[in-house]
Amino acid sequence: MSQQGTINVAVENIFPLIKKFLYSDHEIFLRELISNATDATLKLKHLARIGEASVELGDQQIEIKINKDAKTLHIIDQGLGMTEDEVQKYINEVAFSGAEEFLEKYKDTAQDSGIIGHFGLGFYSAFMVADKVEILTKSFKDEPAVHWTCDGSPNYTIEPADKEAFGTEIILHISEDETEFLEESRIRELLTKYNKFMPVPIKFGMRTETLPKPEDAKEDDPAPTQEVDDIINNPNPAWTKQPTELEDKDYKDFYRELYPMQFEEPLFNIHLNVDYPFNLTGILYFPKMTQDLNVQKDRIQLYQNQVFVTDNVEGIVPEFLTMLRGVIDSPDIPLNVSRSYLQADGAVKKISSYITRKVADKLKSLFNEDRKAFEEKWNDIKIVIEYGMLSEEKFFEKADKFTLYPTVDNEYFIWDELIEKIKPTQTDKDDKTVILYASNKEEQHSYIAAAKAKGYQVVLLDSPIVSHLMQKLESSKENITFVRVDADHVDNLIKKDEDQISKLTDEEKESLKEVITTTIADSNYTVQVEAMSSDAAPFMITQPEFMRRMKEMQATGGGGGMMGFGNMPDMYNLVVNGNHELVQEIFNTKTAEKKERLIKQSVDLAKLSQGLLKGEALTDFVTRSYELIK
Repeated sequence: MSQQGTINVAVENIFPLIKKFLYSDHEIFLRELISNATDATLKLKHLARIGEASVELGDQQIEIKINKDAKTLHIIDQGLGMTEDEVQKYINEVAFSGAEEFLEKYKDTAQDSGIIGHFGLGFYSAFMVADKVEILTKSFKDEPAVHWTCDGSPNYTIEPADKEAFGTEIILHISEDETEFLEESRIRELLTKYNKFMPVPIKFGMRTETLPKPEDAKEDDPAPTQEVDDIINNPNPAWTKQPTELEDKDYKDFYRELYPMQFEEPLFNIHLNVDYPFNLTGILYFPKMTQDLNVQKDRIQLYQNQVFVTDNVEGIVPEFLTMLRGVIDSPDIPLNVSRSYLQADGAVKKISSYITRKVADKLKSLFNEDRKAFEEKWNDIKIVIEYGMLSEEKFFEKADKFTLYPTVDNEYFIWDELIEKIKPTQTDKDDKTVILYASNKEEQHSYIAAAKAKGYQVVLLDSPIVSHLMQKLESSKENITFVRVDADHVDNLIKKDEDQISKLTDEEKESLKEVITTTIADSNYTVQVEAMSSDAAPFMITQPEFMRRMKEMQATGGGGGMMGFGNMPDMYNLVVNGNHELVQEIFNTKTAEKKERLIKQSVDLAKLSQGLLKGEALTDFVTRSYELIK
């Protein structure tokens, strides 16, 4: 008997509200309906396995079909199916009461909130794109099939149906303004985006498969072909398997499946697999990194039970790992949630903490297993590790065991090794161990050479966030400080007790300083006349560590007490070696013109060595140099 009814609706005009508010992105409807079909299929499979459903399952699959002439989209499964009572309960009561509750609560803000997962609304997302929805369903319990129809008003019709096989077919009569969902290319795009790894095979049309040629075929004979179901998904992706089942090749193949347009191999992977105190599986890959902190993000895909949710995983994956790639799958993360809900969720916080620990443990084991290979990858992964040390305290605590500090000579030390190596020679008079570093081997070559000549080690720290990392290390470790090799002349980089004997008196130094300051007439340079070794450079430009580091930190997101440093001009020290023969000659020269020429030429040579001589000043220097060699 056909019967009609009215869904109990307290919210006025619920269907227009569903259409407007349920999701800001209408394409989600397909994901929701296929998720329902998957649940029904997997539940029947489970019931059959435990003996509660005596049915022949066969090769279960979900089929998506488009009928352009009828303007319908069909989602067909071979799952549980529903009896008439179940249709009444789950479609007319439970699901709709969920819709009603959702809209009552969120009708003013729903478009912004983006949360619907816990209201059981999946089925009614169909009305975002359809004027009319039909359900043809037959329960595995061998009860009569049912045909349910609703035209987007609170009225529905239920009548007997002519359907032999168990399962459910949803028929969407696509509305005029949503006809993009009748295009094969659009549906294929959505199936690939959301359902690429669903656990039940999804058929979408047919494809031509090339078969092997028969043995007696001639060379010119075309290979035979056959039409086969086009299964668009991989129901058993690598992350659903145990790590013991997979080899290195399997991980690389899966990486190519995730990122078909990515031609570089990943450096290594981390397989996540935990079932307590929450469920989480996944595979994270370290790709080759650039020095850019922003360009690589949003490449990790978040799934819930193999259903794609988002590739914006902030709040779930620690921020420093959002530069990685791969998949995370957890049934404990709600399918549709707002960002603020995620960040406050207890399970999500535990997941983030677990991922941090797992990555740190993996890095440590990679370092221990093959240190040389780890050192070779260091430049490609250091930005992630340094970012992690800055942003996650738990990661920082573990990082000493695998974070590398390379020298300018390509030796690699972990923290304890570095300190042990430099402590005897690089401890200053205040008992602080001074870590000398360069940020650019080419630009700072002369300073590096001077430091190495004194037997010092110079580490190479050249990532964009290294200024922040040094601040962190200086505040966390005892009695250490970082100084860049061009922060002062080499005798002052590590202050010792011994003083160099000066060939100039204090008055003579002051007099020379005034002459040079007046001659260069540049407020960005502070002149210092020092007593240094007579074979050290006569003029040297250094940049004070504190000011330069504050500017660098503000340029890469410092803030706090550093506000304003980024706007200040670069400040330099012009260090003059009072004991050098050339400086002695400048001091003793009686002719003002010659003195000025010698000073300008010497200062310009010092600037030239630092890449600071440009424009008109460089042209003047070249002209003056030719004059000198005539």
